[in-house]
Amino acid sequence: MISFSSLSLREELIQAVADLGFETPTPIQQKVIPHLLADPTDIIGLAQTGTGKTAAFGLPLLHHVDIDRKEVQALVLSPTRELCMQIQVEFKKYGMHLHGLKTTAVYGGVPIGGQIRELKHHPQVVVATPGRLIDLLERKALSLENVQYIVLDEADEMLNMGFRDDINFLLKNTPNRQYTWLFSATMNNDVRGIAKRFMTQWKEYSVTRENATNENIDHQYYVTQRHLRFETLQRLLDFTPGIYGIIFTRTKQDCQDIAEKLMKQGYQVSPLHGDMDQKMRSKVMERFKNRSLQAIVATDVAARGIDVNDITHVINYELPDDPEVYTHRSGRTARAGKSGICMSIVSTKEISTIRQIERLVKQHFNKCDIPDGAEVVRKRLFYYLDQIESAKPQKDFAQVYLSTIHERFEAMEKDELIKRLMWIQLKDTIDIYQSAEDLNAGYEQSSKDRGDRNNVRLFMNLGTKDGMDSPEKLVRFIAEATDLDPNLIFRVTVREMSSFFNVKGNAAEFIRETLSQKKFKGRKIRIDDADQKPNDKGRDRSRSASDRKPGEFKPRFNKGGSHNVNKKH
Repeated sequence: MISFSSLSLREELIQAVADLGFETPTPIQQKVIPHLLADPTDIIGLAQTGTGKTAAFGLPLLHHVDIDRKEVQALVLSPTRELCMQIQVEFKKYGMHLHGLKTTAVYGGVPIGGQIRELKHHPQVVVATPGRLIDLLERKALSLENVQYIVLDEADEMLNMGFRDDINFLLKNTPNRQYTWLFSATMNNDVRGIAKRFMTQWKEYSVTRENATNENIDHQYYVTQRHLRFETLQRLLDFTPGIYGIIFTRTKQDCQDIAEKLMKQGYQVSPLHGDMDQKMRSKVMERFKNRSLQAIVATDVAARGIDVNDITHVINYELPDDPEVYTHRSGRTARAGKSGICMSIVSTKEISTIRQIERLVKQHFNKCDIPDGAEVVRKRLFYYLDQIESAKPQKDFAQVYLSTIHERFEAMEKDELIKRLMWIQLKDTIDIYQSAEDLNAGYEQSSKDRGDRNNVRLFMNLGTKDGMDSPEKLVRFIAEATDLDPNLIFRVTVREMSSFFNVKGNAAEFIRETLSQKKFKGRKIRIDDADQKPNDKGRDRSRSASDRKPGEFKPRFNKGGSHNVNKKH
């Protein structure tokens, strides 16, 4: 088996790798490093996130750089600020014994002046996001005249983010470039187009499929109605005390909205997406790494810069549009030989996508039931018991406080004391979940539920004149537009220019939010509570989340797993 010490790297690099505790190269490193040391031709490396790509190109790059030349010889392009910063940190570690080596990271979201001053110190290696690098070139803050090596890291993501023209511009403006090393998770037509245009006689190294499957990851999926997706997320968080994970969303807006809703209910989470400025994103990552946050809600692009080995859970709030992105997400857990769990919240229509991803990662996914209230209470009980069992009080704790505790509780039986302590920890959880509903898809609503006062009657500005000539047709339209189970919609009345229908209370807000963003034959759809329809002089009997009385919500999920929300179901 190849070891780092057997590679023909500079002694300073071998020493740095040994200091970092690395002994055996990963598969992508074993394939790429020996080739780039002996014959640094153009290459394409295909590997997933978390497979050691940075060292695969970073160690050969630093090996070939001439430290005595005070000019930019190597350029690494990355799609995000976080990944750019991460690569720079890794390069500093690898080059800790290379005296005279200077590397600089330049990226947007921070004042450009400080980066211009750093470039005046003549770094040999620059790590950059495309937009900021072009800005610096236009200001003549650096020259690419002597760049011999260019690395395109996460090339597929850069192209997905719209950097195609920037990459073309930068590659055209490196006249003395001798070698181009392209690394990507996927080899689509766009990536191959860059290779054909700017690379010659390249060699391709792929470990994508080998690393797409991590046997230490338990892949789970939970099937629910689309409008219950957020409540399912809450249920899973409450069922997983001590979670340290990432919740993935498709869009920046979803990321922000979901994080805000969780924070309002007391969860220790924060969003992480591209619309946040660099200072805020760095602060979020600092809080996450020191475990002040139990989870972050992130988009796929923002998560590219996250390099944390102890993540216990990845939660897909929604599955990604591209099944291969799933492997990027799930690869955030079970790193460094540890185990992890990847949970996906899906609707019945998305089960076929789960099957597609199963074939991609070559692993069976476990269909799990969304836990009921009793299971949540039981799980948190055992969590607190484990905490007590493993607790290690300070040495002087007993000496200072034990006599006082004995005096206070000497007349109380041990079982009674334990019962009261557990009740303090669990009473709010029990209050929430003693009558919690079943969130699993396929749960049949009883006739009693259909008549429940929590059902909401809605008004919609579509009727027979719009082609909705039967209740069945209206139900079908609503179900297709919202991806909801048609059985959730009942007591339908269709009139000439409007319609009315009943839905279960927890689906009403979802229908309002979803349909109000859509148009029908060019006309904006309007959804209101039936007692708020136009020209209705009746009383407004509905309340928004912001109108709730003080005290209706209390924090439910804090650092260390405390759980104290008062939420009605």
